[in-house]
Amino acid sequence: MIKSIQRVPYLLWGIAALNVFLHLAFYQNLEYHRDELLYFSQGLHPDWGYASVPPLTGWLAGLVGATLGFSVWAVKVLPALFSGVMVLLVVAISRELGGRDYAQILAGIGVVLTPLAMRAFFMFQPVYLDIFFWTLLFYWLVLFLNTSSQQYLYALGITLGLALLNKYLVALWALSALAALLLTDDRKVFTRKAVYVAFGISLLIFSPNIIWQIQHDFPVLQHMVALNESQLVHVDRDQFLADQLLMGYSVLLLLVPGLYFLLRHRKYRSVALIVLFTVGLLCLVRGKSYYTAGVFPVLLAAGAVFWGNILVKTFGKILLPVSMFLLVVPLLPLGLPIYDVKGLAAYFDKLDKNYGVDVGRRFEDGTVHSLPQDYADMLGWEELTRLVQRAYQQTGDKTNVLIYCENYGHAGAISIIGKKYLLPEPMCFSESFLYWAPGLLNHEVREFIYVNDELGEDLQRGFAEIREIGRIQNVNAREFGTRVYLCRQPRVDVQAFLKARIAEETPF
Repeated sequence: MIKSIQRVPYLLWGIAALNVFLHLAFYQNLEYHRDELLYFSQGLHPDWGYASVPPLTGWLAGLVGATLGFSVWAVKVLPALFSGVMVLLVVAISRELGGRDYAQILAGIGVVLTPLAMRAFFMFQPVYLDIFFWTLLFYWLVLFLNTSSQQYLYALGITLGLALLNKYLVALWALSALAALLLTDDRKVFTRKAVYVAFGISLLIFSPNIIWQIQHDFPVLQHMVALNESQLVHVDRDQFLADQLLMGYSVLLLLVPGLYFLLRHRKYRSVALIVLFTVGLLCLVRGKSYYTAGVFPVLLAAGAVFWGNILVKTFGKILLPVSMFLLVVPLLPLGLPIYDVKGLAAYFDKLDKNYGVDVGRRFEDGTVHSLPQDYADMLGWEELTRLVQRAYQQTGDKTNVLIYCENYGHAGAISIIGKKYLLPEPMCFSESFLYWAPGLLNHEVREFIYVNDELGEDLQRGFAEIREIGRIQNVNAREFGTRVYLCRQPRVDVQAFLKARIAEETPF
């Protein structure tokens, strides 16, 4: 790969730099994403695993926080840089598939103009690294198919191990690859010792997380059950397939020919089968639409080679990327928040009223809102943190104050944004916050700051004085209406009550 990158023309480096710029240019239009606050909170508590994800994202968040800080810009830097790396990697794949200069340029442009990639590399989540790792796995596989060199099998093993430390979904790539290789002439690879050594390397790299899962009663399985009951049950298979077209949109001009190219060339047929098995399995089990994101880059690379082989005239070579650009421009807000909040709300409202399209605004629970869920999840956190600060300022002895948040978004906001307000770490039983909750109960609780959308009966019985400090007013925020309460004069032993709750929630 290093040699390939060294041969990349300056124009391709420019395309990569442009992609980085685009992903940093609009960061001020929104706030942190709910999940970004979670992962940076995890970064404050490094471990070999977390409630719903492997450890790599948390480790990287901790590294970013320790070096660049916790500003919105700092949170966006790493995904943006990887968007540039993706351009170079897809270009390298197109070259290995036989693409010459035009195909490589077209592949790089395709990465920039993919709506799905725009959104994925704008947020600090496991998704951007997942796409990168899937693409790197395809790259090593293509190199192996071209050379039969076992060094690429070892590279596959190392990459798969690291990818599993980022997101468990990549196991689907391994399963699809196993089936694809067995169904083609490439099955002879399983006679090579290097395959099993590579698999052993993957397990060795991933093993600390396996041990952590065992020690914590396999939270990943609990998360999958909860995910299926609360979100995947709403996934419609027809909509899943339709979303594949929308996520590619303008670059379908590359994706579809790319699949044809891979199927037509016997050497790369196993690559095409991996793509088909992945999409088919995810459709069958009602996976989220974006779970297929990892197969898009290799199709882009192959599609660029397809057009590079058949386009001869300059006019056609220019028309193709220009067409992709013109197609994607009207839908840019679907990928990047190029407007402020009011502008985004107006844009999506116009899409609905003028064209009957509510794309992106249907949340995971099936309800429709003013903004897509990802954007709605990037609003209200600063407002919430200021409300908690206001409540905290009204407390007496700070050593007897506990902030409790009902979900991980609230807790993440207080943990990360609250740093500049000198707020203490909050307690939360949601997500990974449960794991470090016991360390917050080393003092008596006399005043209790409670963050939720409503006040439960148990809380009303537990305190003699409860006062609402305020609530989130941003109607476009997913957390619109979330309230902050200051609770005083406890009628129960709050510390003992919370310790009992933690014991119930943590069977390990």
